[in-house]
Amino acid sequence: MTRSHNFLGHPRGLAFLFASEMWERFSYYGMRALLVLYMVEYLLTPERMETALGLATLKRGLETLSGPLGPQPFASQIYGLYTGLVYLMPIVGGFIADRWLGRTRAIVIGAASMAAGHFMMAYDSLFLIAMLLIASGCGFFKPNISTQVGELYAPTDVRRDRAYSIFYVGINIGAFFAPLVCGTIGETIGWHYGFACAGVGMVIGLVTYVIGLPSLPPEPSRNERRKPTAQTHAHFRRSLFTLLLLFAPSALFWAAFEQQGNTIALWAAQSTDRGLDVFGWRAELPVTWFQAFNPLMIFLFTPPLVSLWAWLSRFGREPSTIRKMSLGCLGVAASYGVMALAAWTSDGGKASWLWLLAYFAIITVSELHFSPIALSLVSHVAPQGSRSALMGFWFTSMFLGNLMAGWLGSFWSSVPSLYFFLLMGALGVVGALIVEAARRPLDDLMPSCVAAVGQWERLS
Repeated sequence: MTRSHNFLGHPRGLAFLFASEMWERFSYYGMRALLVLYMVEYLLTPERMETALGLATLKRGLETLSGPLGPQPFASQIYGLYTGLVYLMPIVGGFIADRWLGRTRAIVIGAASMAAGHFMMAYDSLFLIAMLLIASGCGFFKPNISTQVGELYAPTDVRRDRAYSIFYVGINIGAFFAPLVCGTIGETIGWHYGFACAGVGMVIGLVTYVIGLPSLPPEPSRNERRKPTAQTHAHFRRSLFTLLLLFAPSALFWAAFEQQGNTIALWAAQSTDRGLDVFGWRAELPVTWFQAFNPLMIFLFTPPLVSLWAWLSRFGREPSTIRKMSLGCLGVAASYGVMALAAWTSDGGKASWLWLLAYFAIITVSELHFSPIALSLVSHVAPQGSRSALMGFWFTSMFLGNLMAGWLGSFWSSVPSLYFFLLMGALGVVGALIVEAARRPLDDLMPSCVAAVGQWERLS
């Protein structure tokens, strides 16, 4: 583990992981900002859908389960399948990295695969193949780079949680600029140019990672890796059970949260007054720009929130890891309460874009209480030889959440917006109740998992 402190008081390697993840998220969110709009307004028209390899077959398959699908429900289901696969594949990529490839090779393969997929999105006929490449590449990239952040630090290093908060800011810098750049190019110049722009971002991320390799902790060779023992198997089972207790609330959280790129994008396009008056000059906010609200608020809200937690900790009142996660679920519920009010007050007309601003502000605070805290938790309790696999397992909860988000989004056209938003809010409430119900067993399990990590790494 490197000891040099050259990046905000952290090891220099964090800067390269920060930048690599930033560009990967730029590519992912750039493509995501365009995806549903591209399908509804362009690809899923009858004359074009037949040109995309396998797309008509996929539609027939989904219709056997759900009945006839119009463009919007079909687009929402594809969105859910794609984003779900993005978070399912990490369990495969993490396992392969732990057992055979090693994290560095897995990250390079994943980044190259994602870059190829984004460039292939420029061709309608390769649409499904491109999305499969991006999802599989993300499976190799995401769990391994997240794990490498934790490996920059000793088990007792108190900077680990702060490192993940810094890393999370990098994620959201990329996510902020993605819709502004890729989304604007896609909406104004052409969909395929927007997708190609996402590919360029992924190439920059790959090059950044390769340049930074000397600053990252060296990986043991296959022959040097310690073989699992009965003790490590027991530790793995404790860690797995700890994560399983939080699996359902995580899935519910992401099922509601991931409506941002799906039904919230459609609400912004169809039911929002996007007019903006600036000194007598009236402009209309592009639909894709709303996707930049959440990441912008992430890096605006993170410093004061972390400072608040540090201040509360001096009085012994900082929320615990588990309490932060339940607050995150309640925040999601509150954000959709705002959207339900917007739907109710607009009464079928167009609502002010300020409702969306309030929605994004609340859901961003809830995300900061949930997502980076969960990443730090997984890194903290997972045994060294299985960290990427367990990180991938955690991302599987996000797979289920995204799959559920796509399925629920398919009802958008047939259910009044008010009731749809109330349903999303209910998911957050149920998630918070499950987290609170699991508090006692989690409080018993977590200290033993953390102690086992420290013992393992002292012996390594």
